[in-house]
Amino acid sequence: MLEVEGLHAHYGRAHILQGVTLAARQGEVVALLGRNGAGKSTTMKSIMGLVRPSQGQVRFEGRDLAGREPFEIARAGIGYVPEERRIFTELTVMENLDVGRRPPRPGQEAWTEERVFALFPSLGAMRARPGGRMSGGEQQMLTIGRTLMGNPRLILLDEPSEGLAPVIIERMADAILALKRDGLTVLLSEQNLHFARLVSDRACVLEKGMIRWEGTLEALMADEAVKQQYLVA
Repeated sequence: MLEVEGLHAHYGRAHILQGVTLAARQGEVVALLGRNGAGKSTTMKSIMGLVRPSQGQVRFEGRDLAGREPFEIARAGIGYVPEERRIFTELTVMENLDVGRRPPRPGQEAWTEERVFALFPSLGAMRARPGGRMSGGEQQMLTIGRTLMGNPRLILLDEPSEGLAPVIIERMADAILALKRDGLTVLLSEQNLHFARLVSDRACVLEKGMIRWEGTLEALMADEAVKQQYLVA
């Protein structure tokens, strides 16, 4: 479903991504792992068109997305949940969800508010609450729900467990597994190896803008050398 090949990206003169290549199949959860500054968020933003790659290809369902604007990439079927969440703090839960609404896609069950509330029941109890009066975990759920209202086929989750209490992390993991069962493809940027292990099929380990290791989560958990070299702070 997603193919990234030889991706390079810069911030000014800083060469952040140096030939990133990865892929995700339909219904698969792929974790992009690495320490702070490894290039995980830049990879997400480059796929989404928020950072213009200087070299390389991004293909989604066989379509070349190189040079496309972020709104065009979203319309193609990719949803993006940024690390900063970026909810509308003055809008209610219902209003935030309505902002993300897009027409249904052929052959795909449309996301509605009630379907979002089935995925995140706590949101259903605060429909009229402004986003600015929600906890960090609740805001993260709302951000994911708003993105799902766009009916994506692939969703990019940037550090979804960051700053969340353990009980909320478990709920987030359950939600991602439910999305996977529905056939949604997920590319997940994470530093929390435990969280990635709960939800992911495969992992790509980034360091200094390059993929240093790729394989199943089971293989990664068994490889102490890789974890110590690229993941342990």
